[in-house]
Amino acid sequence: MITMNKVFLVGNLARDPDLRYTPSGTPVVEFRLAVSDTYTTSAGEKRDRTCFIDVVAWRRLAESCGDFLVKGSPVFVEGRLEQDSWETPAGEKRSRIRVVAYSVQFIRREVQRSASGRQLQVVDTGGETVTDSTRSGRIAPAPEDADSIINSRDLDDLS
Repeated sequence: MITMNKVFLVGNLARDPDLRYTPSGTPVVEFRLAVSDTYTTSAGEKRDRTCFIDVVAWRRLAESCGDFLVKGSPVFVEGRLEQDSWETPAGEKRSRIRVVAYSVQFIRREVQRSASGRQLQVVDTGGETVTDSTRSGRIAPAPEDADSIINSRDLDDLS
């Protein structure tokens, strides 16, 4: 039987990433991604719905995400689904499905302006890609500084 476990997501961070280290010193970051889509009801009304997805990344990828991403940052995540199970102190069994990221592309947002300085439109452009070097055998350089990433909070200041 052939199986495949691959996920591609584009969305915005719902909160700041949580970078921690395991007892052996391995970096791990967790963040929640908000992915939205629009649908039309039977009455013809357009509505938005948002799905919140937990993402985890390890090693250098975790450090890069922790260093350069903040709440609202647009990203493209490639990874796989993983089920996480645990038992609460009260003895209740819990589980969740989350994405284990192989690659996270930081998407920059640029504001195009007219000669008069008025905002024309916001354009998503390809940003830096960081991959988990243990999966792909390669790792792209992280942005040189955090100022090279413009997040959605910054766009409000530009208008």
